[in-house]
Amino acid sequence: MTSFKIFTAAGLGAILSLCIGSAHAEGMRVTSTAFSDNGVMPALYAGEGAGCGGKGVSPQVAWSNLPAGTKSVAILLFDPDGNKGLSVSHWVAYNIASEAGQLKEGAGQVDSADVTVGKNISGAAAYRGACPPAGDVPHHYVMTVIASDLAPMSLPKGLNRDELLAALKGHTFAGQSVVGRYGQ
Repeated sequence: MTSFKIFTAAGLGAILSLCIGSAHAEGMRVTSTAFSDNGVMPALYAGEGAGCGGKGVSPQVAWSNLPAGTKSVAILLFDPDGNKGLSVSHWVAYNIASEAGQLKEGAGQVDSADVTVGKNISGAAAYRGACPPAGDVPHHYVMTVIASDLAPMSLPKGLNRDELLAALKGHTFAGQSVVGRYGQ
């Protein structure tokens, strides 16, 4: 009888392990070919201005395993270390069809038929590359994809980060992020 209990406990453990593994494997996933999660962000994606060291190209970002009912995604890139810890919004992109599966490198610079680019910290509707102060410890750039039930191209142009988050309230299913680090 004892061996039966051990087998049952081991079997139950194996079943639970498979269930937990399956649930985790099916969750929303966000990746980027631009940088690995918590990896160094190449200068290509940093700001072009004096002292930033980059080319100002928006990074590639891909999403998979979106929740059922997802119609569009939004992408946010912000630096929580910037502005003396008050954060800096570098990229607000939305109205992107969920089935696209990715936004290619450079595709999120400005508005197109596939994406609406909102206002960054400077008020410009454009991607703004990383640009931490010289000598700072590398900053963290959090790129988040948010799954929404809103139809692609249903939100108005010109939203900033806070306005987009307010418009998405009550319309989101999930969000996932990847983090890149950049310093100079």
